[in-house]
Amino acid sequence: MTCDLEVDVNGEETFFVSKEILSSFSNRIKSLFTTLPTVEPVTFPLKVILHEFPGGAEAFELFVQYCYSFGNFQMTPCNILPLFCAGSFMETSETNLANFREYLESIQTWSWFDLVTGLKQCQEIFPLSETLGLFEKVAGAILEKVAFSNDTTPMDASPDSSMNRFSCDTKSTISTKNGANSRNWWFEDLLFLKPKFLERVVRIMVLHKFDHGITARFLFYYVKSGLSCFTIEEKKLAIEATIGLLDSLNRESLSCRGLFGILSVSAPLKINITHRDKLEAMIGCKIYQATLDNLLIPAPIGSGSLYDVNLVLRFLGYFSKSIMCEVIPRLKKVGSLMDLYLAEVTPDPALKPAKFAELTSALPPLARDCHDSLYRAIDIFFQVHSRLTEEEKTKICCSISYEKLTSDCCKQLTKNPKFPPRTAIRALASQHSMLKTLLHEPNSQPLNSISSNYDEDQVILYAKRVDLTMENENLKAVLEGMHWRVMELEKICGKLKGQMANMKNTRKHSSIVCRSSLPRLCS
Repeated sequence: MTCDLEVDVNGEETFFVSKEILSSFSNRIKSLFTTLPTVEPVTFPLKVILHEFPGGAEAFELFVQYCYSFGNFQMTPCNILPLFCAGSFMETSETNLANFREYLESIQTWSWFDLVTGLKQCQEIFPLSETLGLFEKVAGAILEKVAFSNDTTPMDASPDSSMNRFSCDTKSTISTKNGANSRNWWFEDLLFLKPKFLERVVRIMVLHKFDHGITARFLFYYVKSGLSCFTIEEKKLAIEATIGLLDSLNRESLSCRGLFGILSVSAPLKINITHRDKLEAMIGCKIYQATLDNLLIPAPIGSGSLYDVNLVLRFLGYFSKSIMCEVIPRLKKVGSLMDLYLAEVTPDPALKPAKFAELTSALPPLARDCHDSLYRAIDIFFQVHSRLTEEEKTKICCSISYEKLTSDCCKQLTKNPKFPPRTAIRALASQHSMLKTLLHEPNSQPLNSISSNYDEDQVILYAKRVDLTMENENLKAVLEGMHWRVMELEKICGKLKGQMANMKNTRKHSSIVCRSSLPRLCS
């Protein structure tokens, strides 16, 4: 049997085969020669060039072997997928394709290593593997194996995996690889997936109602460990694909630490704004799990600031939109976190007053039981920014709830020359109002409004049990007297300013009169 046909496969390799045998198994080759005009016999082989052959030269060689064996070829999990795609491309008979499909029905019995190898082959012979339904079939079998194994790991996993594996049949619950959770045993074996194939696999996970927590951990692991061999563009695509997939999962299944990890990786890649907003929204919803170190993100180069305050403000904006009234503990956690954050960023001389004011007022009053930390942050800010106008200071001080200041902190504020006078008056008035309410409400329940503003170890007063002792009367009189004296001082200051203005005008007029009454010297 002569090799009268030369076949060039994708420019990779050339095969010399029998035209008769190949044509008997390939309608594509057969139709190619039946449409050619009759020519005189030639002494050299005919040549066919096949472009975009799925699987390349290796897959074509498998198909040739299948043809030369007249269909008695031994199919295995390692060769069935490229053979199926090659046969489909070469338009082999439906009988042969049926044989391929029949063998694939046993895919559930394949080993883990065979399934992972098959998934790699599907990635290489894409898109035909997807058109034929092979990619989804193999990915589904992999997920079934993962779900079935539960807390066990297959013994025959990828040989280059760093995990020690155990057989599924033994139902071993031994966890390996530095004590890691055994439910994560398969993560490393799927790191070869390119971004678009990662999307397809995870979509299949979601479709089959795979556990969202495990899916999210796999995606975080993929970003952490699977991007080292990627180009910059591939990394960008992988990050964007991962963000889109995480956004499709239940928010409760996401790890705040993992999201910040993706944020740090994505920062230099300049991902598109849509995916950036999605990532920031996910972090904002989970910010109650964040730490101070997570939030201390360096500001963009050229901004002049130490930290990226705008980013944190966007996090808080997303958090405020997602928070519900029944999750007050989360709100208080964020309030405590922001007090720590303010203490770190306030000494920055480049922090603008408008941004600082946004930070101090970004959360509702319920976020803080006590405003002492807020007062101290504002005090530091006033020290660093000594040239603030009275209007700017007053705007910043609007974020303080004076009734949530402890008595010691309130005293400090009233004596602090860096704070506007009206702020001190409001603080005194607030304290006076609280005391007045306490003393003049007979039949009242415990004063929750006061007890919530002080530490739990402080005594809760009951108005109906309070005796109006001489000490309380004196304190009340002192507060009223201070308030009256402040008002009187303001009036006196106003009068003094008026008198000084009159004195200046009088001096100016008298100097003019004196100059006009002097005799002119002779010239």
